[in-house]
Amino acid sequence: MAEQQKSPAINPVHPAIESYMRRLVQATDHPVLADMEALAEKNNFPIVGRLVGTFLETLAKMANAQRVFEFGSGFGYSAYWFAKAVGGQGQVICTEADFLNQEKAKNYLSAANLWDRVDFQVGMAQEVFARTEGVFDICYNDVDKGDYPDIWRMAKGRIRPGGLYIADNVLWKGRVAVENYTEAFSGWTEAIKEHNELVFNDPEFDAFINPTRDGVVVARRKMP
Repeated sequence: MAEQQKSPAINPVHPAIESYMRRLVQATDHPVLADMEALAEKNNFPIVGRLVGTFLETLAKMANAQRVFEFGSGFGYSAYWFAKAVGGQGQVICTEADFLNQEKAKNYLSAANLWDRVDFQVGMAQEVFARTEGVFDICYNDVDKGDYPDIWRMAKGRIRPGGLYIADNVLWKGRVAVENYTEAFSGWTEAIKEHNELVFNDPEFDAFINPTRDGVVVARRKMP
């Protein structure tokens, strides 16, 4: 029997490279970002950070996104980047279980003049999605990792052709690449691995993982 091991934290991008990339984007956005990042660090609250945020904004602009649905929004950090990208006529639908995070998001995004582009709903992301009609240019997944496969199954059919499915944490600190491990979050690791295989094996999508930070999968729905 293979020896079980603790799965290590692996940064697939060399820290020096990430530091260089962060320096390139550090001074390019609204001062409210620094306040949001300070809050995340103080409370050990997970956010995508400046590099992935810039990536999300760029993807949304490339897709000409006007309608974005976020599965899991925290206090609005990723929504900041999507709201910038969709423009004044666009909409970002946010979902978050904690109403206190809604208030924080309102304060931050109002300061950045982006709140009018956001529909921030308190509740389970899956339930909000089920009662929200229509298709989306982007569906963004950042909920509890055990729910990743179900979110993919829910979202993929409601992304327009040419639209994007994006999910954060798909490398899960390198755990997805380690076999025979034992840890408290092994169930989440298996769920992320299942999710990634579902995405890459779906014939209606082209997919790629950007390894920055904790890995971001981007899957584009093929045109008919």
